[in-house]
This record gives sequence, structure tokens and C-alpha cells, in this order.
Amino acid sequence: MNENIENHPFAPFVPEGAKVLMLGTFPPAEHRWCMPFYYPNFQNDMWRIMGIIFFNDKEHFIVKGEKRFDQHRIEAFLREKGIAMYDTATRIVRTKNTASDKDLKIIEETDIEAILDGMPQCNVIITAGQLATTTLCRRFYVREPKVGDCAVVEYKERKIRIYRMPSSSRAYPMKPERKAEQYMKALSALK
Repeated sequence: MNENIENHPFAPFVPEGAKVLMLGTFPPAEHRWCMPFYYPNFQNDMWRIMGIIFFNDKEHFIVKGEKRFDQHRIEAFLREKGIAMYDTATRIVRTKNTASDKDLKIIEETDIEAILDGMPQCNVIITAGQLATTTLCRRFYVREPKVGDCAVVEYKERKIRIYRMPSSSRAYPMKPERKAEQYMKALSALK
């Protein structure tokens, strides 16, 4: 079988002084992007969730009249709030032609420790979805928390809370407003 291995298309986004690291699993295929940045699929609700939490506006990061997100506004927001973005996999194979985590085979996990070493103020990691949570918790030998809960891991003399959040994919059966309530548990200190 000839596997088509994909390398992660983005560098880690780590603003100076970031206190939160958000981790998904891996970006969708490029033909699904509306921008070359994290959570690029317009059908994904991550940027709607962030709009609800921080601006009480689900469409805050949407370019008016277009089906795309405002990448510059998103990056400025992440820098201001101290939120870093990456994924738990750097190389994958899609077992089917979908963006679903269940159809991803991780070939190489991300060196999360290297990212954390460059984020000395980080004390919260948010995982968006099942596979990201499973991959991270296995890496740190910690039990997976339930959706909406957190686990604590000791990493180089600091305590880091790992919050397991619902997937921002529309395939996850929960309205963006309800997902925002869950994400708020991990992000409330940044408001």
C-alpha cells in the first residue's frame, strides 16, 4: 500500500508570553481551507466559539459577506490574549479522503515538550477533540479527562492543566454556544 504522508503545513504559532497552548490533531486537506492558518475550514466552529467567548459575537472573526475568517484579526487576538496554536501530529496519513480524526493515522507526534520549553508561562493546554486528547495524555502519562474537565500534569516543576474540550467540528453534535460554555472553563482567566 502506497501511503500519502502529509507534513504539517503550519509552524507552531507561539506568541511571546503565551499562557495557553491549544492543540488539535492536524489541519484538514488544503482544498478545505478558507485561510492558511489553524482551524481553516469555514465549517469548523473554533473561531465562532472564540467570538462568542471574547466578543459575544459568533461572527466576530468572519469577513463580512464572505465565507472566510479574518486571519489577521485572529492572529492579533491570539497575540493579545497569549494563546498559542499547534497540533498533536506533525505527520499523518489520511486513511480516507476526509478531515475526520477517525480517518487519520498519526505517523509522527508533535514534540509538545519542545513547544512547552519555549512557553515558560504556559500553565494550560486545551485539546480540541478526542484524538488530540488521547495523543497528548498518552504522551504525558495522564488519564484522559472527560469532555469539559481537566487533568493536571507536572512538567519540569510546573503544574499544567490539560483541558479536554469538545471538537470544534460541526460533526460533533453540540451548538457553538454550548461549546463556548465548555471552552470558557479553560479560557476564563484570559477574558
